[in-house]
Amino acid sequence: MQFELYHKDSRSSARAGKLTTEHGAIFTPIFMPVGTAGTVRAVHQRELEHDIAAQIILGNTYHLYIRPGLEVIKQAGGLHKFNGWSKPILTDSGGYQLYSLADKRKIAEEGVHFQSHKDGAKHFFTPESIMDIQRTIGADIIMAFDECTPYPCDYDYAKKSMHMTHRWLDRCVRHLDLTAPHYRYDQTLFPIVQGSVYKDLRSQSAEYIADKDRAGNAIGGLSVGEPAEQMYEMTDHVCQVLPEDKPRYLMGVGTPANLLECISLGVDMFDCVMPTRNARNGMLFTTEGIINIRNEKWKQDFTPIDEALGGYVSTCYSKAYLRHLITGNEMLGAQIASIQNLSFYLWLVKEAGKQILADNFAHWKSLMIKKVSQRL
Repeated sequence: MQFELYHKDSRSSARAGKLTTEHGAIFTPIFMPVGTAGTVRAVHQRELEHDIAAQIILGNTYHLYIRPGLEVIKQAGGLHKFNGWSKPILTDSGGYQLYSLADKRKIAEEGVHFQSHKDGAKHFFTPESIMDIQRTIGADIIMAFDECTPYPCDYDYAKKSMHMTHRWLDRCVRHLDLTAPHYRYDQTLFPIVQGSVYKDLRSQSAEYIADKDRAGNAIGGLSVGEPAEQMYEMTDHVCQVLPEDKPRYLMGVGTPANLLECISLGVDMFDCVMPTRNARNGMLFTTEGIINIRNEKWKQDFTPIDEALGGYVSTCYSKAYLRHLITGNEMLGAQIASIQNLSFYLWLVKEAGKQILADNFAHWKSLMIKKVSQRL
């Protein structure tokens, strides 16, 4: 994988660049739709590519390991062949999913013992097995195994956890470098910065993973319940430590306003389930603001969902029709709303890139955050 930095905004730390993988190019800043089990829920791959214009999607190591299982994916020839997606894929390490299984897992130096959320079966993940699993899945960008600490988290636990994550990273690097990809393309490992909300720990962690000199770096353990201002403070602090010539991926973030603020701090890559999860509940993100399509006020609003966004879904369906589908629990409603929200997120980061290249990002961001955060 290669990363080219095209331009940095003169009044912020926002950057525009390009990642090149063997499955295609990714222009940054970028948002990655989350395809937890190998599919972005309620969205066809054709729509992802053409209507939404996604350049990369994310798969989840834990969920793909549980179902359909590694043997199925391996026989298919990797996740790209299994799900019919020809562009880049990133897989996370499963660390966040194990964090969410707090009552069904036990963390030790060697790895994590846990029970499946599906059937209660017992499993054991180690840094080495996580590398092997991601080799089998075949994503272009793979993540190191880490522990995601909760919020709030006391200093001593955060420090102990961070050092274990660093030792796990060393094991990931050693094992990955001793193995070869299963398929005919390279895979790139991103280490993950941890340290909860403590600046000194975040500095140590960022310096440690930067010393590994991998092709990109990630920031984890945020957007887990801490106030937004604390998330921005930690992100800013870490971005000042991580090398400028490598992409920075902030994991699990967030709202449109979160994306714009963190782009201004120097983040290049994002993922979050919010656009699709909220879509299924009737919350729309649009170029004019946030819409709860279930509200009575949209019942006889026959204007397009988001005419300024363009695209078939946003311009050819009315708010009244989408409300009818969502309130009636019609499957098409979830599909239309998901395409709308993902199209908006991809439009937002693409427009951010244009503004960075024009050296106008800081001014544009101050106007756009107010607009995209208002409830209509």
